[in-house]
Amino acid sequence: MSLFDVLTMIGGLCLFLFGMGIMGDGLERRAGGSLKALLGRLTDSKLKGFLTGLGVTAVIQSSSATTVMVVGFVNSRLMSLKQSVGVIMGANIGTTITAWILSLGGISSDNLFMQLLKPSSFTPVLALVGTIFLMFSNSDKRKGTGTVLLGFSTLMFGMETMSDAVSGLADIPAFGELFLLFKNPVLGLLAGAVLTGVIQSSSASVGILQALSATGAVSYAAAIPIVMGQNIGTCVTALLSSVGANKNAKRAAVIHLSFNVIGSIVWLSLFTLTSQFLRPAVLDRAASYMGIAVCHSAFNILCTILLLPLSSLLERLAYLVVPEGEETARAVELDERLLATPSIALAQCRSVVMKMASETVSGIRMSLHALACRDLSSAEKIRTAEKNVDHYEDILGTYLTKLGRAQISDDDSSEVSMLLKVIGDLERISDHSVNVLESVEEMYEKKIVFSDSAKQEMAVLCDALAEVLEITMDALRRNDCEAAATVEPLEQAIDHLRTVLRNRHIARLKRGEYSVEAGFVWSDLLTDLERTSDHCSNIALSIIDARFHNMNAHRSVHNMKEGDSSFFERLEQYARKYALPRE
Repeated sequence: MSLFDVLTMIGGLCLFLFGMGIMGDGLERRAGGSLKALLGRLTDSKLKGFLTGLGVTAVIQSSSATTVMVVGFVNSRLMSLKQSVGVIMGANIGTTITAWILSLGGISSDNLFMQLLKPSSFTPVLALVGTIFLMFSNSDKRKGTGTVLLGFSTLMFGMETMSDAVSGLADIPAFGELFLLFKNPVLGLLAGAVLTGVIQSSSASVGILQALSATGAVSYAAAIPIVMGQNIGTCVTALLSSVGANKNAKRAAVIHLSFNVIGSIVWLSLFTLTSQFLRPAVLDRAASYMGIAVCHSAFNILCTILLLPLSSLLERLAYLVVPEGEETARAVELDERLLATPSIALAQCRSVVMKMASETVSGIRMSLHALACRDLSSAEKIRTAEKNVDHYEDILGTYLTKLGRAQISDDDSSEVSMLLKVIGDLERISDHSVNVLESVEEMYEKKIVFSDSAKQEMAVLCDALAEVLEITMDALRRNDCEAAATVEPLEQAIDHLRTVLRNRHIARLKRGEYSVEAGFVWSDLLTDLERTSDHCSNIALSIIDARFHNMNAHRSVHNMKEGDSSFFERLEQYARKYALPRE
């Protein structure tokens, strides 16, 4: 084997690993909705958890990525430790699909149909289609498909390059002696674990083993222990990911490790006994691409058959390794591990935004109650809600900014922009709830009392504000553009209410019905309530803008008035509903 063969092998390996990474990223982006749907069906059922893990890993082609996601979910309390067990086991089987795809490279036949199945026959076509999709299509889905096709073509080209380059190793005695050494099951296990731990992908290390099998020097006696070791090596990624996480997340990583270690020990022991006493002839045969794929799948399926019924014991073992005690890492609502899967990270952001919205609405409703009843018993709760909303704005703003820098679709990018706008408006609504509370506290301290007619007018405004809040939050929760479109007419009706109330307020001041001091409080209340309505309008317009990829709210309002015949009908209905009593 010459120096140029070594360089070619290194180049092929780099292309192989790069192609695998690109294909995995493309699959994640292309199947983001599928991932959310699969994870949405997750329950405490072992079987459903197992099928979920299998399905997600089959989609993204990486058990390491799936287990890192699991650690993130457990750390964020989106998934219980019990739920994670089945998902981890399913991930181990899902990742074996890659080896079957790579085994196509080992096809050798003069039959035309079989020749067409060889990657060298169809990958150039896939690469061409992928390039066309990526360069000339405006569709996110087609671009995602193009990325997957190009990644797969690069992976297969790298695999073929590696196989051709290592063929010369067959003539080097030292190489054959190395794989004779790996016939020692323990050494083979360690070799597989170390290689996979370094590159952090069992799929990639199995592919490398398949490429080396082209030399004819890799026997099944050496390949099988190496495959077992590769399953242990892939646990490194999850273990590293659990550093700094809470105890349950660490336990999920321990379950992943213990599943693979226990399975490897049991089946390696059985394999050693079989090879020593029965000495089956197949173990001395040269391993093939297809044979290694079979071994990889069989081993993971056997491990699952052995340990899925014992999943509760794996949980107990995890609690022994990571015992109860003082929690050093608190559960986080937005785990950065989830950024590796942007579609899942975005779904979690939406969930946290709804928590923020709930705190915001709770605070403003308590403020409106305090205003109506002159009741300050909820003052501390209102201020606590405002602090919680500030916290949510901080963590969401940072997280969404990072998410926006990731490679995401135009739809997801629009949603990220929408959520960034929404959290700003929710935070301002929360500030206004505290402002209303402070106005009520000032009225209480200075013994300011409004006239009965003024109270009735303020009650009408508060009722309108309560409705606009309800409609807005419902539209946000359901991401419903039709519901969002009903907010702007009500907001304009509230604007009109505020103008009338301000004019009546000035008239009362002129008549001397209450003091200038009371007038200032009244004016502050009108401003806070009307601006709360404005922020509801902003949220509703953000929902509509995100749907149509339009970041110009003024244009959206214009289009709504010009293009929606029902806009002015709704405005008239709200004006009648919240008409003020005559003075």
